[in-house]
Amino acid sequence: MTDLFEYLKHNAYPGRGIFAGKYNSENVIAYFIMGRSANSRNRIFVKKDDILYTKAYDESKVADPSLIIYNAIRTYDDKTIVTNGNQTDTIYDFLKEGKTFEEALATREYEPDAPNFTPRISALLTDEEYTISILKKKDEECERISYTYPYSENTGHFISTYDHDGDPLPSFSSEPIGCDISLPFEPFAEKLWDSLNQENKLSLYVSFGNKEKIFNKNGGD
Repeated sequence: MTDLFEYLKHNAYPGRGIFAGKYNSENVIAYFIMGRSANSRNRIFVKKDDILYTKAYDESKVADPSLIIYNAIRTYDDKTIVTNGNQTDTIYDFLKEGKTFEEALATREYEPDAPNFTPRISALLTDEEYTISILKKKDEECERISYTYPYSENTGHFISTYDHDGDPLPSFSSEPIGCDISLPFEPFAEKLWDSLNQENKLSLYVSFGNKEKIFNKNGGD
């Protein structure tokens, strides 16, 4: 198992990251965003009506909202959707129609932000298991990979958009990283926020069951 905090502490730019797992009897979700450009850094997390979404911190400075403003977390019945883009809504709509997570993602591909071609990362948590997906550019095709894990006590898996900083940014290249969850809610959330690169981090959402916390660099925690 990898120490998630140490992994992130030594990674200046994993981009956007999703962590899913279980601590004792509570489902664990963490999602963070980072940014390098002024447009990307002009964001915060807001939660309203059970939807976590990104919002411009200063509306007057928005250059292009197309890939930075989206619903990040939504729920449908007993399922929780977590993604790094507007595929959240695609998955939600498909689930409402009785279709699957995989069917929804089959209609999407990586982001059109050349030269990075940022992967779309997504997770679906149910009562029994969680599935983590990545859609990334491989040659001229979209590679679609999903991993499904049964819950294992006090463990989870992490995926991010990038392996590390670079130009262009290198897409995440391994399977989701298995990590122990050794801390309860508040210490876990605080330590995760502190582990993210101070210059590049923007926002973090953490939930353990019904407990949740949002950190925003813009405007304070």
